Amino acid sequence: MQTLHVELGERRYPIFIGSYLPVEECLTPYIKGRQVMIVSNTTVAPLYMAAYQQALEQAGKQVATCILPDGEAFKNIETLNLIFDALLAVRFNRDCTVLALGGGVIGDMAGFAAASFQRGVDFVQVPTTLLSQVDSSVGGKTGINHPLGKNMIGAFKQPSVVMADMSQLDTLADRELSAGLAEIIKYALLGDQDFLVWLEAHMEQLVARNADLLAEAVYRSCTHKARIVAADEHEHGERALLNLGHTFGHAIESYLGYGEWLHGEAVAAGMVMAADLSCRLGWISMADVNRVRQIIARAHLPVVCPEIPVEQFMSLMAQDKKVLAGQLRLILLKQVGQAVISRDASPELICETIVACQQVISRVEGHMV
Repeated sequence: MQTLHVELGERRYPIFIGSYLPVEECLTPYIKGRQVMIVSNTTVAPLYMAAYQQALEQAGKQVATCILPDGEAFKNIETLNLIFDALLAVRFNRDCTVLALGGGVIGDMAGFAAASFQRGVDFVQVPTTLLSQVDSSVGGKTGINHPLGKNMIGAFKQPSVVMADMSQLDTLADRELSAGLAEIIKYALLGDQDFLVWLEAHMEQLVARNADLLAEAVYRSCTHKARIVAADEHEHGERALLNLGHTFGHAIESYLGYGEWLHGEAVAAGMVMAADLSCRLGWISMADVNRVRQIIARAHLPVVCPEIPVEQFMSLMAQDKKVLAGQLRLILLKQVGQAVISRDASPELICETIVACQQVISRVEGHMV
């Protein structure tokens, strides 16, 4: 087991990373009250919920459960209300804890419910997908989607603990594993060239689920995110760098319909678009763009944007949370391994990138995308 901390003063919390982690050591000590609501979904609950419920009940906790439908399409206010219904039905009070058992959608919704129920109750994260282990479970961003924009309604709610059990990746679909690799690649591209070289050396083994290498990738990714969150909890500056590829990716998700592409798939294509635009600004070379494409393709992720009318793509990007004072801020690459927050790209250049990334040949190093 490896342990690191998100340093937020009195709200400092640990991230435990390992296989077959003990609930009595990694979870129970961080649940202060007696009442626990486990929020999961129809895919994860049959696999893992009973074990967590039993362990918590043996520790003297009063446990209730809320099982939601699975998928990004259900990350909305109607599904969120099911969590409130469950909490109110069992008369849980302000001392309760909401436990998220699932991927990013469950973590985001359970966290938003915890931030809102009785104006805020405790929250713990047990992420069961690679993407949620390296990204969404750490840092306190919670929320739901709206038809006009992804994650536009939510709150910052830090967990009391994150328990990333690598053994749970054994039941993860290959497509979901690749989606998680997209966020891991993101950390390397935005600020760690050595990590990128490491990923390039080990990508096929990561795709093949080498347990030791996956644990190392999760630990290094969480270390990056923990440092950035500690420095900029509410995204007034450096934390925005974590959105590399996301403004383009969120537009793809919104246009296609939530769930048609997985979040990591949309972010992967978005990172290629960010690299292409950075090249058009003269910051990186075409060889650098191809390097980004290649590592993403080797993770079995898309490097081509779906065909979306340019005007509609631009409109969807304009609704992104990173628009400030009417200006679109994009996360771009000054070099591979160094991301910046930029307002330098003109609408004309962005349109060129959209068109080019829809037309690029959809085969990179033998991988269909």
